[in-house]
This record gives sequence, structure tokens and C-alpha cells, in this order.
Amino acid sequence: MSSNKDEVLTKNLKNNIEMIQDYLCLTEDLVVKIIHKNAQIFAILFLESMIKIEALQSFIIEPILRETKDETGNIVKSYEIKNSTNISELGDSLLDGFCLILEENCLNGILAAAADDKERTISEPANEQNINGPHDGFVESINTNIQLLRKRIRTPELKIKYFTIGTITNTKVAMVYIDSIVNRKLVEVIEERISGLKLDSLRSTGQLEELIEDNTFSPFPQVLNTERPDRAASYLLDGKINLLVDGNPTVSIVPITFFAFYQAPDDYNHRWLIGSFFRIIRVFSFIVAISLPAIYIAIVSFHSEILPIGLLYSIRVSLEFVPFLPLVEAFAMQIILELLKEAAIRLPSPIAQTIGIVGGLVIGTAVVEAHLVSNTMIVVIGFTAIASFVAPVSEMGTSMRLLGFPTMIMASILGFFGITLTLMLIFMHMCKLKSFGMPYFSPMAPFRKEDIKDTFFRLPSWKQNTRPTDAVPQKIVQQRISRVWKKK
Repeated sequence: MSSNKDEVLTKNLKNNIEMIQDYLCLTEDLVVKIIHKNAQIFAILFLESMIKIEALQSFIIEPILRETKDETGNIVKSYEIKNSTNISELGDSLLDGFCLILEENCLNGILAAAADDKERTISEPANEQNINGPHDGFVESINTNIQLLRKRIRTPELKIKYFTIGTITNTKVAMVYIDSIVNRKLVEVIEERISGLKLDSLRSTGQLEELIEDNTFSPFPQVLNTERPDRAASYLLDGKINLLVDGNPTVSIVPITFFAFYQAPDDYNHRWLIGSFFRIIRVFSFIVAISLPAIYIAIVSFHSEILPIGLLYSIRVSLEFVPFLPLVEAFAMQIILELLKEAAIRLPSPIAQTIGIVGGLVIGTAVVEAHLVSNTMIVVIGFTAIASFVAPVSEMGTSMRLLGFPTMIMASILGFFGITLTLMLIFMHMCKLKSFGMPYFSPMAPFRKEDIKDTFFRLPSWKQNTRPTDAVPQKIVQQRISRVWKKK
């Protein structure tokens, strides 16, 4: 790349072409076509890997050859045309899929959009499926993703602000929010954090999350990532902000609370009683996933007297020939579970199903018959795995399994007191944690009675006339839902 980014076009066409080639480091996919038209000489430059050849031929080359009277900028037919004399701006536009038209004895370069936008078909996300409701999902194109949001929120108050991050990748990031609802201080905080990033490349929303979140070393995710447009749009209406990274089908939602990770779109697509029932089960699964193996270890090691004599006898018989401590059993089975899960994710679907069957049945039966692990431990670890997979957001499920390890260690040392101490520290941490300056464990800490209606359970939609206050939106009160038919 040329060291001088302030170079401008000259009247010498050959010199201009050489400057563009130098700026792009003499890349071999830069195509230069020379067109002679009467006494005029044109050069058309484009990156063949970035443009659509049919559009180039139909809307740029043919109009130039056909028309004779008008200026070149008015002849070219493209949805976006712009002029520039700066070499760096012209080169960067070529990287964005523009075609550059240069003319002999002309100090101005014409840029015409001819990008070949190859993108994946809109389909339902594989990791966030629901029973009722829409079945579309975000794709890798940032423009398509913004369109999916605008289709759901048809208001002029939906505002998009763009950033470019990465001195090498120049990744486009969009911050989306509803201007009349969002907290302006929150917008300033996020804008400041994104604008202050200095790095070579931005590859994913996960990397952006790690760069801007409050507490990187917390086991709890402080940004909710989703591939569902309906979910992202619902949080916009609550006064939250969506962050979109070009090239990624995942949208980050900030700020977020702990309980949002246990809310699913299906909760609002079913009747409120059904949605509340499943939400209570999900929240209960958080405690189960963290503490069930620890409770088993504490009972076997310290508090066996609390079990009925029949159940105690059954557990003791299963442990009679096992040479390892319950803590070692639990650690080994949890690690094996993670290995099986990773193998199932990385392998093709038919092989992954076979691995699941082999791991769950064959290996599980073999380790019990070999007296390496007790029957009861297999049951406990199985229930724990199911509870961790209940979370609608997989990242929270992984966090639960990680938190289970220190809980098991404390249970093996101090019994029930160790479990209580660990859970107390976990909840103290959640109460102290912030998501972009907003309370992470809201509405429990600080306690907000009006927000409870959509936390552990969900009241009917006509009862929810206020937005959640965790993001401090400008408008707390929503338009009151009026059921006119009730008055007739």
C-alpha cells in the first residue's frame, strides 16, 4: 500500500492507474479495462472478486459505449454513484464493491456501485428454534439484518449509527435503537466504548462483546446474543440497543439482565399460563445445574443421615466397589459430558447422533459395570446436563456447568455449608454485577416490584403497561392496552 494516503488524481491516466494499483499492493484481482471512444480514453477498474459482472456490463460499460452527448457521470446507471479525487478513498471504495471510471485529462474519478452481494438465504436459526411465531433469522449481511428489524418496527424513530472498526479488516458495525425510548446516557456510553476501540481486526460479535463488556472475568454473560429478529426487535421496544457486526448472523443486545437469558420467544407466543410455567422451570434449572452434583457429594460425604434408610442403602451398595471419591466421579463425568458435547457439535450430523448414542448408552453402561462410577452418579450428572441445556441461550448453560465445579469442590470440603457459601457468593456477585452500568440482577437487586410481572413468570400482555426499568428508558409507561370489547 502506498505510504502517502493523501495522493490525488492527476490528468495522466496511466499515472492514475499506477497509483491505484500501488495503493492496492498490486493485487492480481484488480482488473483494468481500457475503452477508446472517439477521442476519449476511459479506464474502468474493479476487483473481479467483489463485483457482479452482469451489472458492470449492462449498467456501466454499455451506457458509456452507447451514449455520446452527456457526461460520463450522468450516463452510468447505478443505484449509487459518487465522485472523488483522493486515491485512498477510491481504493477503499473498490474494496467495497465499487467500479472506478477514470478518464484521460480528467482530475475526477467516478465510482459506481456494482457489488456482488452473495448471501445466505434467510432461514430459522438452528440453535434458537421455537414452536410458534416467525421462523426467519439473521444472516451475514448487515443490510439484510437491518431490513429484518425495520420490517418489524416501522417507525422513523428507529435510528442506526455506523462505526468502522479494525485498521485491516475495516469491519462495519451498526448500533440500532429507538430514539424516543432509549436512554441517551446509555447510547453515549456504548458509543464511547466502541469508538475508543483500537485494533487490527474485528471478526465477530463475540469479540466485540469481550471488548466492551463491564466485567470480562465474570462467568456470567453480560451481552445477550441472538439470531432471531423477533427477539432483537422486542428488546428494542424495551429501550435496549442492538449491535450488529457485518459478516455475522448474531446480534448483540445491551444492556441485559440475568433473567433475560431464561426468557424465550415462545413465552409470548403461548398463553400466559403456559409461558409462565416453562419460565419457572427454566429458572429452577439454574439452581439444579449448579448445585445438584454438589448436593449429592455433600450427602454421600457428610450428611447421609438425612436420607431414608432404603435410599441410603441403595446408594451405599452402588458405591461399594467404586475406588474413587464422589468428587472425582463427578469431575470425570462432567468432563466426559463436555467432550461428548464438543464432539457432537464438530462432527457431521449423522456421526454426531451415533456419538451421542455411543457416549450416553455404551460408555455410561461400561463405566458402571467396571465400577468406575456409581449408578447414582450417572443419574445425577444426567439430570444436571438436562438442566443446563434448558437455558434458551447456550452461553448461559455453559456458564452454569462451569459454576458447578467450584460448588462441587466446596461441597466435598464443607458439605452443605460449602454449598450455601458458594451459592451466597454467586448471588452476591450477580447483585454487584453491571451490564453497561445497569444492574445485572434487576429486578431483584435493586428490587423493583413493577418489573416482577415479566421475570419468574409472565402476566397477560394486557397487564403489562410499563417497560422494564433496568435500562432506564425515556418512556416507562407504554400505551395502555384497551380491550374495547370488554365494555360492550
